[in-house]
Amino acid sequence: MKQKIGFIGLGLIGGSIARAIRQYFPDYEIVAFDKNKETLALAAQESVIDVAVSTIDGNFYHCSYIFLCAPVSYNTAYLKQVAPYLHEDCILTDVGSVKTNIHREAEALGLGRYFIGGHPMAGSEKSGYVNSKAMLIENAYYVMTPSEGAAKEKVDRYVEFVKELRAIPVLLEYQEHDYVTGTISHLPHIIAASLVNFVRDTDTKEELMKNLAAGGFKDITRIASSSPTMWQHICLKNKEYISGILGGYIQELGRAKDLIDREDAQGIYHLFETSRNYRNSIPASLAGPIKKAYEVYCDIIDEAGGIAAIATILASNNLNLKNIGIVHNREFEEGVLRIEFYDEASSKRAAELLQKFRYVVYER
Repeated sequence: MKQKIGFIGLGLIGGSIARAIRQYFPDYEIVAFDKNKETLALAAQESVIDVAVSTIDGNFYHCSYIFLCAPVSYNTAYLKQVAPYLHEDCILTDVGSVKTNIHREAEALGLGRYFIGGHPMAGSEKSGYVNSKAMLIENAYYVMTPSEGAAKEKVDRYVEFVKELRAIPVLLEYQEHDYVTGTISHLPHIIAASLVNFVRDTDTKEELMKNLAAGGFKDITRIASSSPTMWQHICLKNKEYISGILGGYIQELGRAKDLIDREDAQGIYHLFETSRNYRNSIPASLAGPIKKAYEVYCDIIDEAGGIAAIATILASNNLNLKNIGIVHNREFEEGVLRIEFYDEASSKRAAELLQKFRYVVYER
């Protein structure tokens, strides 16, 4: 019997999982519900889904998996609507980055034996189905939080399915998940948003901070461009953990302020030394939570065709660029032009080629 997969919500994550399923399991039947009719029409046009529905109905009978891919508060509400269509072999899962509420609701509704929480730790500051792609979850951690009533056979089956989609399954208890993601995911988004707003509110009339913002500022605030609706829901649903984590972080900021106020040279050095050492110990492989950037910097003369000449050299040697651009603020960077590649081999080959053509190159 042909496998059938259901999706409630088809945004960035739901769309990416659906695309991955279509890529690796082209014969699977995919049925999807989304409030956005244009999204459903595009997904059907691209043959990512087979059946587009405007309501949650009998089309969801006989699904092997049903993915809840709406914002976290909506996912909890959808549990009641999908309940009539579940069967004993069905795995009900979600993709939200908060787990406690939906697990408690699933248990309260008697759906624990079906429910295995899911959280692919992948994403983008861009949102929506139009930005989805099959490789989004590839080599990304995919956290799974089984309910107590979920059979081991179901958990094992879901683990294998995640592996077949080229993601990396990690099993956690749902409370542990919310504490961990509250610290390494939710807190950084709050910090980024708060820092951007602080710069906006304290900038000069000429907007010097905005216009002179260095790479460091842009790097740590990139995620402030994420969906406000999604992060509103996350903060409200993970309130207990986030509030406690924020309290601890505020105390950490207070300690940093105290070191500076007291001109504690050794303490300030220790602050940056310990953070550098720990940051450098975080895995940098593609399978790790922080992906290595494969970058080459080089000096070029500001003249017409300068960038085009370099791009031509690289393209003629079959090197694919991920990004290229002038570094306007080089306070912490050497080189005028920053070129980013998808892998280490390409960046090394590019450095060799550019040096061969007499460019001054800096590798990172």
